[in-house]
Amino acid sequence: MSQAATATISGPFAHNTNTVQRTMFTVVLALSPATLFNLYLFGWPSIFLFAVTIGACLATEAISLVLAGRPLWRTLTDGSAILTGWLLAMTLPPWAPWWIGVLGAVIAIPLAKQAFGGLGQNLFNPAMVARVALLVSFPVVMTAWIAPHPLFSDHSPGVQQSIAITFGGEMPDGVTAATALGYVKTELSRGVPVAESLTEYGRDTTLTYTPDLMDLATGYKPGSLGETSAVLILLGGLYLMRRRIITWHIPVTVLGTLFVMGTIFNLVDSSRFAPGLFHVFSGAAFLGAFFIATDYVTSPVSEKGQIIFGIGVGLLTWVIRTFAGYPEGMAFAVLLMNSVTPIIDQYTRPRLFGRTRKGEPLPIKVQP
Repeated sequence: MSQAATATISGPFAHNTNTVQRTMFTVVLALSPATLFNLYLFGWPSIFLFAVTIGACLATEAISLVLAGRPLWRTLTDGSAILTGWLLAMTLPPWAPWWIGVLGAVIAIPLAKQAFGGLGQNLFNPAMVARVALLVSFPVVMTAWIAPHPLFSDHSPGVQQSIAITFGGEMPDGVTAATALGYVKTELSRGVPVAESLTEYGRDTTLTYTPDLMDLATGYKPGSLGETSAVLILLGGLYLMRRRIITWHIPVTVLGTLFVMGTIFNLVDSSRFAPGLFHVFSGAAFLGAFFIATDYVTSPVSEKGQIIFGIGVGLLTWVIRTFAGYPEGMAFAVLLMNSVTPIIDQYTRPRLFGRTRKGEPLPIKVQP
């Protein structure tokens, strides 16, 4: 028998032009408009911290690959380390000291990614692991927010944007400010109703805007780079959906759950619970829904599983914001749902033709 007659012929396969590198850089492209706007909004210290964080992620990725004896150039250029550093930088206070970005990179890449075997094998989102670890370890530094001080603009008397600020010095009192979520939570602990705290927020002389929904959406407010300009982040997320990098299931369920929970409890007691739109447009809701919770590796595979995952992220975010000690709960919510992703996949995976959902062959019924 000839070799041609015994050769195994492979069945047809559908090929996709998407690669890991193309996917990663498409996400970076979608994030770029919001990032550039926010770097302009917070000036040179934020630009320096952003560059240091991404550079530290690339450096720690390279060191980890060398120590593991794995291919350096191909893995280093797949874009995953750049995207991790990018997302991590967007969760940090814009004027945080440089070592926060470096320490975050050391936590995100070697500990949360490479320790599990590298890209595709990590259980938790590396950027969120670093964010939570830094927040728990350095709460003062990680909650030192500033009012926007746009690049190349005039500043308040006695306030200078200096890169030296990012080397660990304390920020001047003239630029410090509170996020909307943090301010509302603080005022609630003092017995001030939500509506009154929202009205008062922004009257401080260090702020130059009124905190209505338009300001929350357009970005002129204190917070991290990922907590401002919800509109640009939303447009980036819609671009990812248009390119079919992500689907609607996780973003819509995350934001929908936040809105529904906020609206229901606000109707029950408007003095204690913020309205649904406030939760949707505040904090890192849009960044988390479109760019973090949708991570391929740490989110469920099936559509049904993604809906369950998104509802869980939205619900946990609202619970942490409302009842826990931290004003923002997106990172905690994503990590908690990452831990149950394997369970969700186990119970929501599609049934193969001819097999049960557990993968066992279906019994063959013979007709008499």
